[in-house]
Amino acid sequence: MTIRQYGWNEYWINQWSGMTIHETERETLIPGRIVGDFGSKYRIRTDDGEQWGELSGRLRHTLETFGEYPAVGDWTSVKKADGGHLIIQGVLPRRSVISRKAAGSQPREQIVAANIDTLFLVSALNDDYNLRRMERYLIMAWNSGASPVILLTKADLCHDPESKIAEMEMTAPGVPVHAVSAHLGSGRESLLPYVGEGQTVALTGSSGCGKSTLVNWLCGADLQLTREVREDDSRGRHTTTRRELFLLPDGGVIVDTPGMRELQLWEDDGGLDLAFADIGQLSERCRYADCRHEREEGCAVLEAVSSGELEEKRLQSYRKTQRELQYQTAKEAKSKRKSGAGSVQKTASSRSRKYGWRREAED
Repeated sequence: MTIRQYGWNEYWINQWSGMTIHETERETLIPGRIVGDFGSKYRIRTDDGEQWGELSGRLRHTLETFGEYPAVGDWTSVKKADGGHLIIQGVLPRRSVISRKAAGSQPREQIVAANIDTLFLVSALNDDYNLRRMERYLIMAWNSGASPVILLTKADLCHDPESKIAEMEMTAPGVPVHAVSAHLGSGRESLLPYVGEGQTVALTGSSGCGKSTLVNWLCGADLQLTREVREDDSRGRHTTTRRELFLLPDGGVIVDTPGMRELQLWEDDGGLDLAFADIGQLSERCRYADCRHEREEGCAVLEAVSSGELEEKRLQSYRKTQRELQYQTAKEAKSKRKSGAGSVQKTASSRSRKYGWRREAED
């Protein structure tokens, strides 16, 4: 089994060739993809198989923010150490990165997965089904650089899945929506374009929405533990407790992630406008360019709500999310000021290199 089966292709070969390290150092390095994140330890797949790995002291010293630490899906340069384990010397620039705000009061980025081509946003067709929650997941997806696809799981529990698909398509214009049932084995053919050779997909969604069951179904093996959800509120426990990458029989790879009780958004890189593109289009007809869509005369957005063209709950969700992101940005800026001018410059620099910031560290 080679790393080509894990997504290594001409793009990454070119990235590898362009690394800024001494040729004598390059001879000791091999490429590997992180397939498991266990905190301070990683599982890494190279052409020699799957082995444990950890950061080199030099690389750990150069990391400036939590968001720069390696994550599942990252392509790394590693060196074999005595004893057979691997030492991570550097990480190739990311093509996409899925992140959220970590739990806690301090503004800190948590990487969910990296180098994802398609992000499956999973929602079960039971009491867990929630349009407003999906809007938040869409913002995270659009910010990541991956292509979002909405999966409505447990379609066998819904009497009219087609109406739910239509409703979700209205909430996410232009985003593919598929209803599937692992229990009945239906809908898998609609997912084949996303899971073929060389493709990397990831799953995200709330606890109990069926992600682990979906992984087992797509992989054709019981790789992930599954549990029943509570009948009274359709909520589940955190069956998956770590991020792991698995091979798919169709040639791609899939990343399963722990379920989220609540998705706290990180910085906005345009995802809000993409997730609420309908409001953006309406605002172009507003009388004032800086219209806040609250009480202004000639507001096309408010007029659309009055006429029924736009659901009022959707506008309320837009306002709430916009305020949340503005608060998050202000809080992070305040945290940077407290850390000192030098820290501000370093953190801003690392953030601006979101998809191509990391250089190889020598050891």
